[in-house]
Amino acid sequence: MRPPLTRIWQCIFTVLVTYHCFGSAAGMTKEEKRQLKEQTKEMFYHAYHSYMDNAYPADELMSLSCKGRYRGSEATRGDVDDSLGNFSLSLIDTLDTLIVLGDFDEFESATKLVIRDVTFETDVVVSVFETNIRVMGGLISGHVFAAMLRDTRGRMVWYRDELLLLAKDLGYRLLPAFNTTSGMPLPRVNLRYGLKGLHKVEHETCTACAGTMVLEFAALSRLTGEPIFEEKAHRAMEFLWQARHRTSHLMGTVLNVHNGEWVRRDSGVGAGIDSYYEYLLKAYILLGDETYLERFNKHYSSVMKYVSQGPMLVDVHMHRPHTASRNFMTSLLAFWPGLQVLFGDIKPAIETHEMLYQVIQRHKFLPEAFTTEFKVYWGQHPLRPEFIESTYFLYKATGDAHYLEVGRSVLESLNQYARVPCGFAAVKDVRTGSHEDRMDSFVLAELFKYLYLLFAEDEDIPINIDDYVFTTEAHLLPLTLSKAMNPTGEEDVEYNDVASKRGDELMAGEDENEYKFRRSCPNNNAIFPGENFAQVIRLRLKNMVEEQCPKPKTFKRRLRASEFEAGNVAHMTMLERMGIRMVTLKDARVQLMHTANQAATLEEGEEGLLFMQEMIELSNNQNNQVEHQPRVIQFLSPPYDGRVVLTAGPAQFGIELKGSQGVHGRVVVATPLKGCGALANADEMKGAIGIVERGDCMFVEKARNLVKVGAIAGIVLDNNLGTSSSTAPMFAMSGDGSKDIFIPMVFLFQAESQILLHALGTHTDLQVLMTDAIPTSGAAGTAEKGSKLADDTLSARTDGVTVQMVDIDDDGTRLINTQKRFFIADEDDVSSAHSLECCERRDKLFLFKQSALQNIKSSIYLADFVRALWSFRFHQIADHVV
Repeated sequence: MRPPLTRIWQCIFTVLVTYHCFGSAAGMTKEEKRQLKEQTKEMFYHAYHSYMDNAYPADELMSLSCKGRYRGSEATRGDVDDSLGNFSLSLIDTLDTLIVLGDFDEFESATKLVIRDVTFETDVVVSVFETNIRVMGGLISGHVFAAMLRDTRGRMVWYRDELLLLAKDLGYRLLPAFNTTSGMPLPRVNLRYGLKGLHKVEHETCTACAGTMVLEFAALSRLTGEPIFEEKAHRAMEFLWQARHRTSHLMGTVLNVHNGEWVRRDSGVGAGIDSYYEYLLKAYILLGDETYLERFNKHYSSVMKYVSQGPMLVDVHMHRPHTASRNFMTSLLAFWPGLQVLFGDIKPAIETHEMLYQVIQRHKFLPEAFTTEFKVYWGQHPLRPEFIESTYFLYKATGDAHYLEVGRSVLESLNQYARVPCGFAAVKDVRTGSHEDRMDSFVLAELFKYLYLLFAEDEDIPINIDDYVFTTEAHLLPLTLSKAMNPTGEEDVEYNDVASKRGDELMAGEDENEYKFRRSCPNNNAIFPGENFAQVIRLRLKNMVEEQCPKPKTFKRRLRASEFEAGNVAHMTMLERMGIRMVTLKDARVQLMHTANQAATLEEGEEGLLFMQEMIELSNNQNNQVEHQPRVIQFLSPPYDGRVVLTAGPAQFGIELKGSQGVHGRVVVATPLKGCGALANADEMKGAIGIVERGDCMFVEKARNLVKVGAIAGIVLDNNLGTSSSTAPMFAMSGDGSKDIFIPMVFLFQAESQILLHALGTHTDLQVLMTDAIPTSGAAGTAEKGSKLADDTLSARTDGVTVQMVDIDDDGTRLINTQKRFFIADEDDVSSAHSLECCERRDKLFLFKQSALQNIKSSIYLADFVRALWSFRFHQIADHVV
């Protein structure tokens, strides 16, 4: 027999009762609340349109790069990418948020896009868990509202259940994952080939991964009339229940899908377990199956007995529940207070939420993990929604304006610290505020949905939100599904007779309302109204985090990574006091090493840690930038006339040469050559292209010193012996994130540096052009002149071409500066030219086409001037000199 509707509502009964007891929130005016609602909408659309304009149909928005993230198109992020399947994840996940905001027009347009563009016939391996909660849930909820608009609002009359058909197609593609001995799903499946498409079949899964299927799969069965999905999900939940520890009634985190043996026995309510508990309670609410409520009750009692330590929720060993297994908590447990509200246990929900809020106040965001002393354990914050989810449910349960203020502070932090031109960027480290190039789909699907619901009045929401159950991804499933056909094919009973339909009897003298109350989860605040119950509880926890882990004394930063100059003696002294030492490696790269216990004071040690974090972030940001193309330095003045061109490396700071006309000027060597301090030849450097040598200070510091004396550009010479652009990977000089360099800078490896220095030694008035490519018009050495030179040379090879070069002696240890005449040889000349023993003739070298040199086994010298000749269209002449 099915339970009456009042039973299905019993765990949200207290939410409604308490809200009406308190009435409207005191402490915040309706106008303030309305403004926060409108601000939330503006932020949502900023994120939504950033995705649609810059990323769709990709799965997610890369909010720093302002482009879409497709599966396989970017460097892998490991398991995180398993949520992607090239099926426009973010749009599907966002559909019902558009409904909540009342944007029916955009919902209809988005639905059409999903129907037109989304397919699951792809050879891609996805997470069964993530695909179910995000894509399956989004499609089912989208279908429910599309059908609602069609059937009751006179809109979308064209809709023919296409979203439901997509959900059904996806459901069948996920079913192979359930082909296990236990009936629990494998963690991954190939959308096209099922298990056959897996490179490696895994045998372990997390508790939440296997136990977070029943809402979506049951809804799919009841909407399509095909029972297999709900049957599979029920079987997985049954096996998980049997796998619990029979004494503690706790669940572990990871188990074998075939034999049910626990692989990780740590038990809590955070990552790896969280939504299993959530779906036990919500499966009861949605489906009316009391078995799920009984199981949740058993688990809940154990969690509160063993895992709950006041406001904290600390993982324990499932088989030794009095022993903690971790000294930190994960941010995913922030959903727990919201679940406690649904269950009716308000007091511990308020306590845990208050603890979490104090952690957020300390760090601006909730770290991905934090210790029991409330210190950061993992600094990331991918803009998760769980905390604001619990904030919404607590406000709905208590009507306390404090939770509106909490929501306001979350909005402000998002706008101030996570908002970027393209949406919102995940926080890479809450300690530094650095960003990560990602905006997960749950930002649109959950975070802004719960924020909007928090600030919206009932009349602002086009649906009765209490007629729906939120999935773990905040998708809305209607409670009317409980009246749909169940998997056995039996029609559920009607819900008008409370006692007779459930086989239960009223107690003596008990009326129907008393029966309902007895079967509900009472809230002490509703039973004993009076002073602000929630506020009294929070006051007991005032300064809990600060007392456990006081904030470090505020101090003025002495030195930030962006300000650091390696040649500055004062800066080096500061680093030493911070416990940081600088080591120069053999290849002239500089490495910073931090040892906190070598710092002069604890405060300076903490500043050293911040400095290192900033330096790492600067380096990572530059490494993640778009790959730079090589630059060139062309010798313009006689006798070179544009025929010598050197390959140079770019800089990640200063004026970008790419696409510009380049910089033309005379070159002057800086004094001192390192360029790390004040330049002695400032008058000579003004208006010139300055030459400095690598080492002793940062590249940007050299550039700043050139700017100070009025140089128009800079060339940094490598000080590592034997390096050449032909053999070494392209090198891009890193900056410090500042924007105060207004001249272009390039880098020359040693081989090219020697060519430049030799030319400057011979011709002190050397004029060069720095650019990103050989120019097509202008000074000597233009394409036209170069083309004519090539034609003349090819027509009269015996006349040769004179080019200044630096030759490496046979032993490779010294340089011989010579002028040589180069002769162009056809393929037919290879054998005869080789027999001339040209390498011993220091007055003559030959250039051969690459195809003609394939069988020549001789010493080969690779030089930039050959590439210069090639760039002047010497047809297919190779860059080989024999």
